[in-house]
Amino acid sequence: MAMKTDYGTDMLKATKLTRAGRLKEALAVLRGTGAASSGPAALGRGLLERLGQIAGRATGPAGPAPAPDDGEFSEHVFSNAAGSRKYKLFIPRACRGKKVPLVVMLHGCTQSPDDFAAGTRMNALAVAQGFLVAYPAQAKSANFQKCWNWFNEHDQHRDTGEPSLIAGITRQVMLDQAVSPEEVYVAGLSAGGAAAVVMGATYPDLYAAVGVHSGLACGAAHSMANAFAAMQQGGSPGRIAGVARPTIVFHGDHDATVNAVNADQIIAQVQGDDTFTRQVVTGEKAGLRYTRTILTDGAGRPMHEQWILHGAGHAWSGGSPAGSFTSASGPDASAEMLRFFHAHKALGQAPAA
Repeated sequence: MAMKTDYGTDMLKATKLTRAGRLKEALAVLRGTGAASSGPAALGRGLLERLGQIAGRATGPAGPAPAPDDGEFSEHVFSNAAGSRKYKLFIPRACRGKKVPLVVMLHGCTQSPDDFAAGTRMNALAVAQGFLVAYPAQAKSANFQKCWNWFNEHDQHRDTGEPSLIAGITRQVMLDQAVSPEEVYVAGLSAGGAAAVVMGATYPDLYAAVGVHSGLACGAAHSMANAFAAMQQGGSPGRIAGVARPTIVFHGDHDATVNAVNADQIIAQVQGDDTFTRQVVTGEKAGLRYTRTILTDGAGRPMHEQWILHGAGHAWSGGSPAGSFTSASGPDASAEMLRFFHAHKALGQAPAA
């Protein structure tokens, strides 16, 4: 006779183990219940990232928030054949009517546009540097814990599923606002970081560069069942067709949610068969040591960067405690991504009407 599984009891047990820092034991409990691959949607969808986040929510120093009169932060909705998603758009007052860059920010599991904006301080940086920020919001109906479904085969291709929705939001902002088409960028954290890699791989004509924090390569997993293995051990990502967009990657080498080997796989994927000169720089910022690897092409142009944050976990480096899953320690990931973005432009295409 089959034994009945009490998912609620096992989830509670796993949560307690995770909070105690006993992640491997928590994973064993959940694998025993089958929640990692075949449990109810309410348990499985958020599980892929929630464990490491529950274990320790690091926070950073308070950062400047834009004043109410510094800009407009408004909510919108985009719909296409794949469904609809809400998104928030921040427009600094000084940018209204001007042709400026656009940064698309993809939040992590359990987060929201407001939470992600606060934690990354991206709106304040937009005021200081002059660019627009769009924050697509994952729907709870699409994923119980509001994770972008980076691990679904259907959500890893151009003009299908979530990539079509995120690209559609990007194009809608470009139609509605005076966006510089060669200065459109996408970045994300964790599930959002993995989704950002997908966007760079599937829409290289739309995004000039990609920023990834604690994410995974495009195609590292093709179902929820093997997403767990990819997160813990790295996946088997495929090749990117065509030219990969310039990519900057941040990852903590003590990340218990997404193993740092995934950062290596992202860089390997975007590098492809191209030959680059590698420059390795070590340093320390805000009490955290890091190793920064810069990949430079034959013309001497820095094309990709990898920042390994020594001792860091699953949190946005240099973030603000006003948002979740941030860390005070280490380099300011937001500022470094923007520096990288500003150095890269693409031959942008005007969005179709």
